[in-house]
This record gives sequence, structure tokens and C-alpha cells, in this order.
Amino acid sequence: MHSLLALAAVALLASCASQIMKNYVGGPVDAVILDYGPPDNVIEIGVGQRAFQWRRINTETVTGTTTGEVRQTRHGERYEISQSPGYVKETECFYTFFAQASGTRWFVTSFRRPQLECE
Repeated sequence: MHSLLALAAVALLASCASQIMKNYVGGPVDAVILDYGPPDNVIEIGVGQRAFQWRRINTETVTGTTTGEVRQTRHGERYEISQSPGYVKETECFYTFFAQASGTRWFVTSFRRPQLECE
């Protein structure tokens, strides 16, 4: 039961960025640029087709932990501590929209789903 709930939670969280990206499909790339700034890469992928890509570094602080337990020794009880240090985790994320030209403007036709850590 717990693994089923965990799987459902992962599926729910995994759709966050993709749901936001889905909202741009059919609209102009200008709307994405207004919300997130200029793209980091623009790649020609065919006649009248481009990929617009944004790169973001997600930074997360992971706290350290301290645990302890009382152990019995032949000299009595002894309290032992185990520690793991905290650290900063950085994940490089790419968000890619595919677009097609219509006149002088570009319109989002689809997107590449980001890796799971970036959802």
C-alpha cells in the first residue's frame, strides 16, 4: 500500500513542469520568452522549424542528519552518534519547446518532456 501511494505521489509530481509547458502549445514562443527570458539555445531543426531551449540550474539544500543509539558494552552503556553532513545538490535542467514559423512569428507545436529530476 505504501509503495502504491509513493508511486502515485511521484506520478503527480512528475507532471508539474510538463503541465506548465503544455499550456504554451499553440501559442507564440514570445509568451515563453516573456515568462522566462530569452532562450539559451535556438536550434534550426528543419525548414520553418526550430527548437527553443532554456537551461536552468535547480539548487536544493539537503540537510545533514544525526542519529544516536545506546549500546551495551562489558563496561556498561555507551551512547554512539552517527552523523551525515548536509550538502547542496545542483541539477542542470533543459526545457525545450519545438516551434513552427508562421509569417514572421514562431508558434509552439510541442515540447520535450524534462528529465524526472526537473519536473
